[in-house]
Amino acid sequence: MPRISDATRGRILFGGDYNPEQWPEETWYEDVRLMKDAGVNSVTLGVFSWAKLEPEPGAREFGWLDRLMDLMHENGIGVVLATPTSSPPPWLGRLHPETLPRDAEGRVEWWGGRQHFSHSSATYRHYAAAITEALAARYAGHPALTMWHINNEYCTFDYGDEAAAAFRRWLREKYGTLDVLNAAWGTAFWSQGYDSWDGILPPRHAHYMKNPTQVLDFRRFTSDMLLECYTAERDIVARHTPDIPVTTNFMPLWIGQDAWRWAEEEDVVSVDLYPDPRDPLGAQNGALVQDMTRSQARGPWMLMEQAAGPVNWRGVNHPKPRGLNRLWSLQAVARGADAVCYFQWRQSRQGAEKFHSGMVSHAGERGRTYQEIKQLGAELARIGGEVADRHSVSDVAILHDWNAWWAGVQEGCLSTQVDTPAVLGAWHRALWEANVTTDFAHPEHDLFGYKLVVVPQLYLLTDAAIENLLAYVRGGGTLVSGFLTGVADEDDRVRSGGMDARLRELFGIRTLHEWWPLDAGETVECDGFRGTLWSEEIEAVDDVTETVPYKGGELDGLPAVLRKGRAWYVSTLPEPEALRSLLTGVAAAAGARPVLDGLPAGVEAVRRGELLFLLNHGREPVTVAVPAPHEDLLTGDTVTDRITLGRYGAAVLKP
Repeated sequence: MPRISDATRGRILFGGDYNPEQWPEETWYEDVRLMKDAGVNSVTLGVFSWAKLEPEPGAREFGWLDRLMDLMHENGIGVVLATPTSSPPPWLGRLHPETLPRDAEGRVEWWGGRQHFSHSSATYRHYAAAITEALAARYAGHPALTMWHINNEYCTFDYGDEAAAAFRRWLREKYGTLDVLNAAWGTAFWSQGYDSWDGILPPRHAHYMKNPTQVLDFRRFTSDMLLECYTAERDIVARHTPDIPVTTNFMPLWIGQDAWRWAEEEDVVSVDLYPDPRDPLGAQNGALVQDMTRSQARGPWMLMEQAAGPVNWRGVNHPKPRGLNRLWSLQAVARGADAVCYFQWRQSRQGAEKFHSGMVSHAGERGRTYQEIKQLGAELARIGGEVADRHSVSDVAILHDWNAWWAGVQEGCLSTQVDTPAVLGAWHRALWEANVTTDFAHPEHDLFGYKLVVVPQLYLLTDAAIENLLAYVRGGGTLVSGFLTGVADEDDRVRSGGMDARLRELFGIRTLHEWWPLDAGETVECDGFRGTLWSEEIEAVDDVTETVPYKGGELDGLPAVLRKGRAWYVSTLPEPEALRSLLTGVAAAAGARPVLDGLPAGVEAVRRGELLFLLNHGREPVTVAVPAPHEDLLTGDTVTDRITLGRYGAAVLKP
């Protein structure tokens, strides 16, 4: 398979989405001048160009794209060529309304925006394949082509009739018979038993709560249908250019795609990342997404999109303060990115995203945004040869599974306050703030290379996943699990006892009597800390190794945290400092150490290969002790025993 290194060729790719069809051709030459001045070596073309490439059915207008491809090659800029299929032209929906998706209430999602396609529509797939075939045939041998980018941010749900027929086919393949489906869905409840496949629909608008397993399967189906769209186009371009890597861009922690499955189908795993610059945990959110993307890629990955300044889709869209774009870009490189790219190159003057920033803002080349882009481009060129294709090694894995998330987001649950991404973020934050680098893993992945595995929450666990966790602990690994884990099987059937019996034995739980969810803002006292969000009425076995009890209230004296051997169970969400103390203590005992000890607050230390990245996420200068002499690749200076990092400062140290 092609790899990201086939596109990077020992460099960090630097650039972004380029939408020259929005500008007169004379602007293209100005763009190229500015790109070269900023060190841009890669642009993505064609993402939203379907109407330009095919202005009417069957027409092909490639002349403008020919000129752009040639222009990029003449100036040493590689092209990530996109298939334009995320935004069909108006004529497709007008002539073929069956290609338009419908929401759960039956409303048509019309053209005029983007992503207005039914993933199950045979007509949409036909036209998407045709334009992809034409692009691949025309540009397969073009020297500017470095990578293919399929579609863009796959995120379409469809509840229409063609999707319903595809859903039934998907269910037939999965279950075989209606008896098996009825058993899996628990249709004996509320008289929902199906006597015909034709009676099964997507989980459309209902009078009251929907069948949660039907909803779970529909989420699985949606991910699979979108993946079919991706692989159909991927296979077309791969047939024409078998040595050119292919990607599509994930949105971070988007609920609609099982990114573990998708990553296995990509040559390059890429992601779009837009932390809020006003969010005090923006850097941690970025680190979480970067760690997850690196883990899905099992090595270097691509930051396909970020913002050079403000976005346009928050309630209030704040710009990035001076230096923050550079800092967050270097954070991505530290955590495995071999490409740092943006949406978009030049800020649009019209359309829905004219207030979304570009590498060249409305202020032009004299603007602060472009000047900072120039600085970053020079620095990435300086360190690229030392970084590209280098791997990071982590001793700790955090487990996450989309199926468990999907099952947990259901009507009729015990608490709408429990949000999987928020719980995941709290556990990752505890380790990130301690500078303990983490991977992410699926609960059925091989875990034996890790000293510590943490499970923030996995409501649904398959038998294979449970056996994998048991084998990991039996093999000498240390496991820490959060609440509401192992409750349901793969059909969202609650396991006997409210938690799988094998897990109860592992953690030293005799009986899980009741779940006690907490109201928003409510806390529960524990010995030495306060718990938030959740609590559980647990009875421990007699030979449990260690417990931390609840104090006061209905759960007084019962274990909030318990440990049996190398397996820990945490039945609440400790406040941040307490969770950090717990996890770092367990990590240290398991042999997982921070990258550097004694760092000032707000300083992140990450190793990538032999390089040590130091990142100051604070607005005040800090001094960091360095364990041995290094060269700062960003400045060329020699660092002996300490280095001062300015506001949003960074250093890339080579021994």
